[in-house]
Amino acid sequence: MDHFLYRDGVLHAEDVSISEIAASVGTPFYVYSTATLQRHYTVFDDALAGMPHLVCYAMKANSNLAVLKLLADMGAGMDVVSVGEYMRAKAVGVPGDKIVFSGVGKTRAEMEHVLAGGIRQFNVESEPELHLLSKVAAEMGVEVPITVRVNPDVDAKTHPKIATGMSDNKFGIPISRARDVYALAASLPGIKVVGIDVHIGSQLVDLDPYRDAFLKVAELTEALRADGHEIKRLDLGGGLGIPYERSNADPPLPSDYGDIVRETVGHLDCEIEIEPGRLIAGNAGLMVSSVIFNKSGDGRDFLIVDAAMNDLIRPAMYDAHHDIVPVIEPAVGTTVAPIDIVGPVCESGDTFTKQRPMPPVADGEMIAFRSAGAYGAVMSSEYNSRPMIPEVLVDGDQFAVIRPRPTFDEMLNRDKLPEWMQD
Repeated sequence: MDHFLYRDGVLHAEDVSISEIAASVGTPFYVYSTATLQRHYTVFDDALAGMPHLVCYAMKANSNLAVLKLLADMGAGMDVVSVGEYMRAKAVGVPGDKIVFSGVGKTRAEMEHVLAGGIRQFNVESEPELHLLSKVAAEMGVEVPITVRVNPDVDAKTHPKIATGMSDNKFGIPISRARDVYALAASLPGIKVVGIDVHIGSQLVDLDPYRDAFLKVAELTEALRADGHEIKRLDLGGGLGIPYERSNADPPLPSDYGDIVRETVGHLDCEIEIEPGRLIAGNAGLMVSSVIFNKSGDGRDFLIVDAAMNDLIRPAMYDAHHDIVPVIEPAVGTTVAPIDIVGPVCESGDTFTKQRPMPPVADGEMIAFRSAGAYGAVMSSEYNSRPMIPEVLVDGDQFAVIRPRPTFDEMLNRDKLPEWMQD
């Protein structure tokens, strides 16, 4: 469910017309719904009711400070994968003991910064990382809580580029070696084992891979406890899918996911940590773009819009589908026809969709890309020297720009000529 609906023939974000926002900020832009973000966090939190748990928002999905502040005020922890994300979480008041640090390539500088600022735990992904973390913690005279990310070799049945739990993925350590790695962790100074971490992928639409992975985690928990380790937290990752195509069956509900958690690990008396990102932010955002030209080609028509692959790269990178709708509601019975929707970047890959059935959208009119709240703005760039597009947050009948579009002068002034090139 989201809060982007037609009213009086115009698409709205909650109680604000998309046309009103466009008149204020220009196109293209991202717009996020406060009510949708709040609802999606709440349904995930409620899914684990009755179990000790912490919902750590995976902020790589959307790390705008306003989005983070909104979720932090609701009680969310944060899952971060870089020191920059850590600093964003701290900037909106998230305490260190509610921040989990994940990722395969944590550097010494990142470790030092995070240990100085406070952290709930490191999700360790390799033995070299474990040795470095121990060395840094010992030098700083602190003890760092850790989980080890185990790779359960479970097929998440998702896109290969967002699957993370197979034996050939770069993430974690093979579950078959987990007991040896935990023994190593227990022997190292500055390291305190607190739990197990597992994450098998993103955009999962089937609960069976979760069940398979969590059952392996439950078995490992019992084995590690028998070895003398204190396992009191289970970080189960995120990855639950969202309905990018409204015409298809919806993915499982968070409540169904919660039932799987109870069924597989609920008896272990562990605090459960989950790291949803896409499910919270994805359907809470639109990207809005204006049509520059309608172009007729040889056997196909094109809708050339002012947004491009640098603004929303998912279709170019993953062949990802986004539902696309006109901002002005088509009349009932309007004829649709197949059309390619493309951007102005000088790449053939700058194509959002091919032969998509669409009603007519005239030059200057707007379209909205649904389910663009996750992995949209955070993956954008200034390719072709195109300014990053603004982000807007709506709350009821009010809206505010939460990341402005830079001016060309601001973009140019970031580059510096060496002294020998200056007059």
